[in-house]
Amino acid sequence: MAPKAALYLFLLLLSFTSGGNLLMVNGQKTWCVAKPSSDQAALLANINYACSQIDCRILQKGYPCFYPDNLMNHASISMNLYYQAKGRNRWNCDFRNSALIVTTDPSKSLI
Repeated sequence: MAPKAALYLFLLLLSFTSGGNLLMVNGQKTWCVAKPSSDQAALLANINYACSQIDCRILQKGYPCFYPDNLMNHASISMNLYYQAKGRNRWNCDFRNSALIVTTDPSKSLI
């Protein structure tokens, strides 16, 4: 088997054993954010679930991630905290299909 073919086979097998998360293989950083189309009820449920599992103090007033103070931002941060803490698997960023895995740092796009 040619070296290039062996590499592709290895990556394919790794994809299956890692839940399809090839982003971890090539060193690409990933973040979990709320889908812009998510309704307020879903965002609030996501915050409540994520923060019941991980420490969300950084979202409180006076802490670094409080601003911008809106539901979309707080949901994205709590969902990403959960995603990062649980191993950055795609299933840790589903939130009933109200989340996206992105490769661009969302903190760089906040206004």
